[in-house]
Amino acid sequence: MWQRPQHLLSRAARHYRVLMVEEPIFKPGIRPHIDVGVRPQGVTVAVPMLPEGMSHEEAIAGQRDLVEELIGRESAGPRVFWYYTPMALAFTSDLECDLCVYDNMDELSLFRGASQELLTLEEELFARCDLVFTGGMSLYEAKRGRHHSVHAFPSSIDFIHFSKARGVGRDPADQTGIPRPRLGFFGVVDERMDLDLLRQVADMRPDWQFVMIGPVVKIDPASLPRRSNIHWLGGRSYSELPEYLSGWDIGFMPFALNEATKFISPTKTPEFLAAGVPVISTAITDVVRPYGEKGLVEIAARADDVVQKAEEILRREKGPWLNKVDRHLSSGSWDKTWASMHKLMQGAMGDVPADRAGSSLSLYATTPAE
Repeated sequence: MWQRPQHLLSRAARHYRVLMVEEPIFKPGIRPHIDVGVRPQGVTVAVPMLPEGMSHEEAIAGQRDLVEELIGRESAGPRVFWYYTPMALAFTSDLECDLCVYDNMDELSLFRGASQELLTLEEELFARCDLVFTGGMSLYEAKRGRHHSVHAFPSSIDFIHFSKARGVGRDPADQTGIPRPRLGFFGVVDERMDLDLLRQVADMRPDWQFVMIGPVVKIDPASLPRRSNIHWLGGRSYSELPEYLSGWDIGFMPFALNEATKFISPTKTPEFLAAGVPVISTAITDVVRPYGEKGLVEIAARADDVVQKAEEILRREKGPWLNKVDRHLSSGSWDKTWASMHKLMQGAMGDVPADRAGSSLSLYATTPAE
């Protein structure tokens, strides 16, 4: 997946040395170590490798030892800790940093399997961090009373990348044989997807094709609806997405309305729009506001609503809608989002002398727990 963390940290790499600490991988019979590699965008990725059979406490201690060995307990120079999950605080709380940032993408406590430990560690993270960024306005409204410096940064857009879909004239090989019209989804397929809604719409319109792209996570693949007009293509790379989107008539976001989706701000909403693909979504708050209210995205509650909205989209002239979309998208970008975040970071650290600027700073980030 290439989403908010990748967009932001690849831009942070223009100003900082960025080390991304991912979740551990467990393998039988190995000695604890950490695999380190550099991505083309300049971000260094570190993956703790631990032997199978460790208890939770042993795994935390193992990660603490490996991260401490990698970066040192005390900071040799100014450094930033950037958290995507409070769980990482369990093995980093005793390490020094000059600035602590919590980029809060989701209400993790509402996800399936969330533990009491996560809630406790989030309280500790709010007490420790200097800045809190939220991935949407509804999450900002829920979190702003918990910290003195909370700032909303809703999902932005890599317009140049996704607008390529408007000019692509060919289908990927595995999409070529799928008839039109096509309704498509891309992203993680998990408990946040309303599989019943997808099944009902597919049954109501068997001549419509539903193209589903993305990894299946935290749910049984056997629970996915299997129909001749539902095509589960699996994961595809970020670079390939414009080719797929160019052949879709409608973007379909069948999110379930449950605890896990209460505060989400789907990055794919502006990505669909940049690709020139009209969108139908369930009533996710951060999609309704502003996209639904501005007439950029159609909001549907039931299967018959989805069918009605889709039929209207397939009939209407696309030009006026696309002009309105482009006016809205022109006001935002990931570059602007990062620039605003960076300004807040610099302000929180105080005036940064010339000899501390640029690549002399280190930023350490951690991935969210699945």
